[in-house]
Amino acid sequence: MALGRTYSVALVGLNGYIVEVEADIGQTLPAFVILGLPDAALNEAKERIRSAAKNSGIPLSRRKITANLIPASLPKRGSGFDLAVTMAVLRAANDIKPTNRTVFIAELGLDGRLRPVRGILPAVMAAVQAGYPDVVVAHANLAEASLVPGANVRGYRTLARLALDFGADPQELALDFEPEDETGYVDSSPGLQAVPDMADVSGQGEARRALEVAAAGAHHLLLTGPPGAGKTMLAERLPGLLPDLADNEAMEVTAIHSLCGLPSSAVQLVRRPPFENPHHSATAAAIIGGGSGLPRPGAASRAHRGVLFLD
Repeated sequence: MALGRTYSVALVGLNGYIVEVEADIGQTLPAFVILGLPDAALNEAKERIRSAAKNSGIPLSRRKITANLIPASLPKRGSGFDLAVTMAVLRAANDIKPTNRTVFIAELGLDGRLRPVRGILPAVMAAVQAGYPDVVVAHANLAEASLVPGANVRGYRTLARLALDFGADPQELALDFEPEDETGYVDSSPGLQAVPDMADVSGQGEARRALEVAAAGAHHLLLTGPPGAGKTMLAERLPGLLPDLADNEAMEVTAIHSLCGLPSSAVQLVRRPPFENPHHSATAAAIIGGGSGLPRPGAASRAHRGVLFLD
């Protein structure tokens, strides 16, 4: 048996780092060990991988399996490493051909289906920038991953179909299983939302003029007045005065929304400046972002290249 090697991507905020996944099958009693600072979700991958491989017709070896994620000092979080670890183990058992420099990013279901993950856009961007343009993702993430220029992305619905393309024995694979498409983490697609029009505002000539000046010069703006005067209505229409985002700006904004799990099946970049209006009781972490262990973007990050309205 050979040493299996594949690649994946670890995200730290919006920054992605290539992770080399090694797998070795020893000669000792059955066990499955994952090394390289995995979190709880990644540690649980051992059971997901065993069940997914068995239900796909390629059961894992009943020996000790050791998976090592390099660099070992970089914390690995999330279920997006499931597929890369699986393919490395299958390669170590000579069940598939070498995967060369292909990057694998997907979660596995117990039935062998490939499930979408959040942050697929910044992950694929990091892979391409690092010189790994060949990427395999879940079919539900294919449209979003394909937004990255220079990426050669392939989407699969099941582990069996993927293993077949990498040389697994078709007589053993469960190729009759074809799950329905999943929607992934879809809340809304900011790129397709209608933009509120300033024509809806009656009067308020001075306030409208102030919004135009703020939009033209990218100035901060303070709106004061009694309740019901139209402050929120005016602020919501400020993004409509801003120009469409340039390609690099749209990629930045879409990557942030991808990390938040908003446009997983979007078919285009977010071209309009975003608008964020957090609740008045929002905490500092909800506004500026953060969190224990795995930082998440806050309202300020989600409003990048757009408007943050604090009422």
